[in-house]
Amino acid sequence: MQRLLCDTSGKMVVCRSANFYQSTMTCELSDMDRITLAGSSAFQTNDGADYLENNCAEEPTKLCEFKRLSGRILKTVDSVYQDVASVDECRELCLSSPYRCHSYDYGDTGDMVCRLSHHSRATLSDIQDPYLDVPEAATYELSSCYNVSIECRAGDMIAKIRTSKLFDGKVYAKGSPNSCSVDVKSALEFELRMGYQDIDCNVRQNGLGRYLNDVVIQHHDTIVTSSDLGLAVTCQYDLTNKTVSNDVDLDVTGDIEPALSEEVVVDSPNVVMKITTRDGSEMMRTAEVGDPLALRFEILDPQSPYEIFVRELVAMDGVDSSEITLIDARGCPTDHFIMGPIYKSANSGKILLSHFDAFKFPSSEMVQFRALVTPCMPTCEPVQCDQDDFGGELRSMVSYGRRRRSVNATTSALVEAAVRHRRETTRQAPQDDMLLVQSIQITDKFGFEKQQGAKPKLSSSETVFVANDGQGICVNGLGLIVAGAVFLLGQLAVIAIWTYLWQRRRKQRQFENASMGSSVVPTPTLTGSRADSMCKLYDSGYAGRHF
Repeated sequence: MQRLLCDTSGKMVVCRSANFYQSTMTCELSDMDRITLAGSSAFQTNDGADYLENNCAEEPTKLCEFKRLSGRILKTVDSVYQDVASVDECRELCLSSPYRCHSYDYGDTGDMVCRLSHHSRATLSDIQDPYLDVPEAATYELSSCYNVSIECRAGDMIAKIRTSKLFDGKVYAKGSPNSCSVDVKSALEFELRMGYQDIDCNVRQNGLGRYLNDVVIQHHDTIVTSSDLGLAVTCQYDLTNKTVSNDVDLDVTGDIEPALSEEVVVDSPNVVMKITTRDGSEMMRTAEVGDPLALRFEILDPQSPYEIFVRELVAMDGVDSSEITLIDARGCPTDHFIMGPIYKSANSGKILLSHFDAFKFPSSEMVQFRALVTPCMPTCEPVQCDQDDFGGELRSMVSYGRRRRSVNATTSALVEAAVRHRRETTRQAPQDDMLLVQSIQITDKFGFEKQQGAKPKLSSSETVFVANDGQGICVNGLGLIVAGAVFLLGQLAVIAIWTYLWQRRRKQRQFENASMGSSVVPTPTLTGSRADSMCKLYDSGYAGRHF
C-alpha cells in the first residue's frame, strides 16, 4: 500500500489505515492505526468491516524508546541480518528499515543474527501463539518515537513535537512545570511556545542573540517517570542570517545529594514502611528516575498473630501539595505502569512488597509516600484487581490491599480479646488504621544541572542566614563566635579584678587588726632591736594613739 493522504476538515494528514464495508461499498480513511492506538480500547472487532493498514506511512524516528519483552521471540519475522556486531547496531537497522519496523531480537536464533519485524503485541492480538517461549531470549518492542523541531521567531521560540503513538501528558519548561506548560490529550502533534522575555518560561540568554531553555516531555499528568524525555533547545541569531540549532541531551547525569530518610513505626502490631531496592535487601535514601525500587511493609515482631493489608497509598509532593493515588481504597493499583500490586514476600507472610520504578514530581526532588495499613487476624484475604495490559485487554491480578473479610463470632471474640488485652498493657489504645509515612529524594535523568555548571559552595567565612519561627534574623557565624569569646574574656577579667581587690582588702584588714591588737593587749618586754625600731618610728613623727 502506498502512502495516502487523508483530507480531514481541509487539513491533509497521513493516512495510516482504512475500513472497507462490503455491504455498503464504503471506505473510511483514518490517520490512526493499531500502533498509534496501542494501550487504548479504540480498536474493536467488527465482522462487517475489512481493516487495511498502511505499512509505509512515515513515522518519527529521532528519539525512540524500545521496551524489553523477556523470554519470548517472534516465530516469523520480515528481515534477517547476519554478522551484526551488536544489539545497538540491530536497533539502528530497525529504525532505518524501509518499512515500519516495530520489534527486533538479537543473538537469540544464532550468533550475531538480527531479526526485524513490523509486528508488536499491539498488532498480534488476533493471532494465536505468535511467540516462542525461550527463557534466555528477549524481544525489543518500539514503544514510541518523537521528532522535535524548534521554530525560532522574533519574540519567542516554539518546540514542535510529533510522536508515533497517541500522547497523553504534558510538555513544560524545566523549572516551570505549572506556569509554562501545555496539557496534551490524545494527540500525535503538539507544541510549547516560550517567549524570550516571559519570566514564567525562564528562557535564558547566553551571549548576544543566543537563547536557551530546557524542555521536558512528561507522559503522566503529575509525576516524572523513566519514559519521559528531556530536551535542551537553543535559538541563535546574528545580524545577517537567522540560524536554528537543535540540541538534544538524554544522558543520565547529575550528582545525587544524600538526603535524610524517615522511618515511622506504629504500635499494634509494630509495622514499618521502607523504600528499598527491588529485592528488598537495602534501604534507599536517594534514587534517580527509573531506578527499580520497592515499597516494603513489614511487621517487626515475627511472632505477631497479625497480618496486614495496605490501601490508599498516596505519593505526595511537599512543595505545591501535588499528589497521586497509587493504591486505591479497594487495595488495587490505579496504574500498574507506575506501581504494581501488593504481594506477600516469599520469605515471610509478615512482609508485603510492591515494585515500582522511581518517579518524581516536576517541582520537587522529595517524594513522600503515605499509606493506611490495617492489621487483621489470623490472615488477610487478597483482592482481585482488573488491569489493562499493553494491548488494551483486561487481565486479573491479586493484591493484598483488601479490608479484612467477615469472620464468625468465635474469631471476632478472639480478635476483640486480643485487642482488649493489648489495650490493657499499653498506654495508648491502638487504632485500626495506621498511617505510615516515608520519604525519598529522587533526581531526574535529564542532566540539565551539569550543563549549567555546579553551584558554588559556601566558604566558612560567608554569612549564614538562620530563620526562626517568628521574624527572620540574620546571624553571622564568625561574628557570633568572636562575640562569645570577647564576652568570656570580659567575664574572666572582671573575676580577676574582683579577686585582686578582695585579696588586697583582706590583707589591709589583717594589718589594721594587728595594729589595734598591739595597742590594747599588753605585750612582753621587747628586745633591743624591736625597741629601737619602735623608737625610730615615734621619733620620725608617727602620731601615737591615745585611749
